[in-house]
Amino acid sequence: MCRFVLYLGEPLHLSSLVTAPENSLIHQSFDARERDEPLNGDGFGVAWYAPEAELDAALFRSITPAWNNQNLRHLARVTKSRCVLAHVRAASDGMSVSELNTHPFVHGRYAFMHNGELAGFRRNRRGLLDRLDEEHFELVEGTTDSECLFAHTLQRLPRARPATVEEMADALGGAIRDCVDYLRAHGETGESNVNAVLANGREAVACRFTTAVDAPAPSLHLHTGKLYSCRSGAPELVEAHEDAHSTIVASEPLTGDASWQIVPNDHLVVIDGRRRVSMRPMPRTARSVRPGVDGT
Repeated sequence: MCRFVLYLGEPLHLSSLVTAPENSLIHQSFDARERDEPLNGDGFGVAWYAPEAELDAALFRSITPAWNNQNLRHLARVTKSRCVLAHVRAASDGMSVSELNTHPFVHGRYAFMHNGELAGFRRNRRGLLDRLDEEHFELVEGTTDSECLFAHTLQRLPRARPATVEEMADALGGAIRDCVDYLRAHGETGESNVNAVLANGREAVACRFTTAVDAPAPSLHLHTGKLYSCRSGAPELVEAHEDAHSTIVASEPLTGDASWQIVPNDHLVVIDGRRRVSMRPMPRTARSVRPGVDGT
């Protein structure tokens, strides 16, 4: 399972998330704390939005391990953004390690990243791609379930105008539901896990989802309400005015602060333009969920 972090807040250097903290994303690329296999060395990527523009996302991806890429360290040291999506990859079995398969994925104003897998995707890839219209089918360049899910999500968004954050949440939740139901209808019984983020530079939606009935989804944590900063490699969360606070969704907390929350299983995290957070249950899929599995 991969590791990722989403940041929304006052402009900060990418290094404050990716390279500087003790549990930075680079650290998680070789020593993840909340998954059985600590290594995430099959490439990395960063998508960010320039503070002065906030239009389409910029993107830097590589198939080299994050811990061994000097270009990433130099870029992170000088680049600032209000909205950052950063990801280190552990490729699923059978998935090729290539730049086209490396997260995040970007299309116009939207950026997307995923941790997990859709069970049975390789056997049913053609069928899921056939459910896309021509425009969104052409967007898929790689071979991952993640990029296919992104295309299904984009297909549900309005095309003549920017989507609201509620429409983004409906699109992501609906795409996951439809893909899982399609796989189940075609005989797949394996467990699907989808921790994902969809962002537009000002707003974002994240989710933590699994079809497992007796186990939690991969770890996902939320921080909001304080200002995140990182000075001399020491990250901290400090009290801040409502309009200046940071909101972070991460596979693993970046600090030891007790204010990090665990995102419950099968929930969407909706972050509006003022970085206010609401949570709601994921749309139901054609599966049975055993009560009481909350992922803590």
